[in-house]
Amino acid sequence: MKLAYHGSHEQFAPSELLTLAREAEAAGFDAVTCSDHFHPWSEAQGHSGHAWTWLGAALQATTCGFGVVTAPGQRYHPAVLAQAVATLLELFPGRFWLAIGSGEQLNESITGEPWPAKPQRNERLRACADLMRALWAGETVTHRGLVRVEAAKLYTRPREPPLLFGAALTAETARWLGSWADGLITAAQPDQGHARVIEAFREGGGEGKPVHLKVQLAYAAGEAAALREAWEQWRTNVFASDVLAELRTPAQFEAAAAFVTPEAMRGPVRVAADPSRHVEWLARDAELGVDLVSLHHVGREQRRFIEDFAARVLPQLRG
Repeated sequence: MKLAYHGSHEQFAPSELLTLAREAEAAGFDAVTCSDHFHPWSEAQGHSGHAWTWLGAALQATTCGFGVVTAPGQRYHPAVLAQAVATLLELFPGRFWLAIGSGEQLNESITGEPWPAKPQRNERLRACADLMRALWAGETVTHRGLVRVEAAKLYTRPREPPLLFGAALTAETARWLGSWADGLITAAQPDQGHARVIEAFREGGGEGKPVHLKVQLAYAAGEAAALREAWEQWRTNVFASDVLAELRTPAQFEAAAAFVTPEAMRGPVRVAADPSRHVEWLARDAELGVDLVSLHHVGREQRRFIEDFAARVLPQLRG
């Protein structure tokens, strides 16, 4: 199981995030992943750099692999997104993969277009996947449906098309993704709830395909500090997927989180000041056959996390 450092564009300026990615690679992390937001989840997070601009700089500044979760179909036209992916892979062969999901209104509704219901978003997502794959294969694409493409052809293409992961937070979505996605990315849930999502993906046709897991965690010098950081930075993110997809602005997320207590962060976030506790959690993830875990420390003190996990967590899991 490989371990990636997750760079949160919602929480750090792109310049600082680039430095952190380089430090994570130097410390021994296998890869780097990042978010792709237009807005942060809360005003307290305070940032929202453009992921695709940053990815070009980060790939140039490092030698490891990178992955991103994005949402084609509204904020990003699938042909333009396919072109961006093709360019990164021409520049950095074999070092980039992406996952696609149906998105959140927080980011996608900036276009002013109506926000579709979940079934329509899934239909649009599948159409975008097919369109991007056709473009990477060198086809000239015209499509008139939930997205429109007119006589588009990519002239700069990678030697090998990227793995196209599907993003899912529920077993229902994961089972659907199993039939067409090249892999799954999901998020850790309390009581190993993500095991059901992974199982559904495999039952739906994903057996033998790679599985990536994003883990939200809070780590600090003491337990109280770790819990406080989790609450301050990530209490807007503890809701069910259908709620996360429908709220419109950071202010609405903050209003929804007004009654979230610090203790309620345990579970949605793995809160522990003892590195051995994080090793135990990650060892259980490895038993699920997860290929890569992306570790997202939701607190502000990233360097302590990078250094301590490189010294006390990564070696134990690899051993």
